[in-house]
Amino acid sequence: MRYGFIIPGGGVRDIVELGREAEAAGWDAVFYWEGDWGVSPWVALGAIASHTERIRLGAVLHPLPWRRPWLLARDIATLDQLSGGRAVLPIGLGAVHDPEWAAGTTRTGEVVDRKLRAQLMDEGLDVIDGLWSGEPFTYDGTHYHLRDAKLDPTPVQRPRVPIWVVAAWPRMKTMRRVLRCDGILVSDDWTPEDLWDMRTYVQEHRTLDSPFDIVMEGSPRGDDPQQTASAVRAWAERGVTWWLEAMWSEPNGTKDVRARIRQGPPRFE
Repeated sequence: MRYGFIIPGGGVRDIVELGREAEAAGWDAVFYWEGDWGVSPWVALGAIASHTERIRLGAVLHPLPWRRPWLLARDIATLDQLSGGRAVLPIGLGAVHDPEWAAGTTRTGEVVDRKLRAQLMDEGLDVIDGLWSGEPFTYDGTHYHLRDAKLDPTPVQRPRVPIWVVAAWPRMKTMRRVLRCDGILVSDDWTPEDLWDMRTYVQEHRTLDSPFDIVMEGSPRGDDPQQTASAVRAWAERGVTWWLEAMWSEPNGTKDVRARIRQGPPRFE
């Protein structure tokens, strides 16, 4: 089991310092939230990269259908170069709120239709993979078109930066997307049977040689580290390989987040 911590917010200098403290406390990865109106995750993560040596870095969750995939490919490649090969890319369709469903668009004018977002997600993955190859790349999709595009520099990691994706079991359309990626983000409403069946499906159908991770996000509260560790162990026994700890609800100010980070990850014997 490996352990990541999601920094929920704060001033940019605080975020960088929290990332440095997370590495010192033994966490394996640090993430910042990807939102339109907060601190730029890629700028903040780049600063964290320059103050750390080991910890992995990523943003949770990157709404790929609402971003230009060639710019994301560039940003992640830059972070991977700066960090010496420590970037990770978690992606999803994007969170749509009730008023946006009613309006038929997000407040920034992005699409909310799930089928269209899925198409943009799949083509975005095509574009990112093509650009990360380092070779001239031409692409004619329904939504994206590139002519002899070439990214320089490309990521340090080979064959690519690990991509984790949100999916739903047993929806085969989303699971076919999982087969193209390097990890799946699951939720606590997955049963042990769901996890077993999903792992079996991936093992039988995935053709990539890269390792495959099962990633769980959780928000334990309270001061009993043994209780948290027991919960994490139960997920590890079900096949989860990464635990991402989040503090989305109050109290989650910088002081509270720092105190939790310094306790270290919820390791178990």
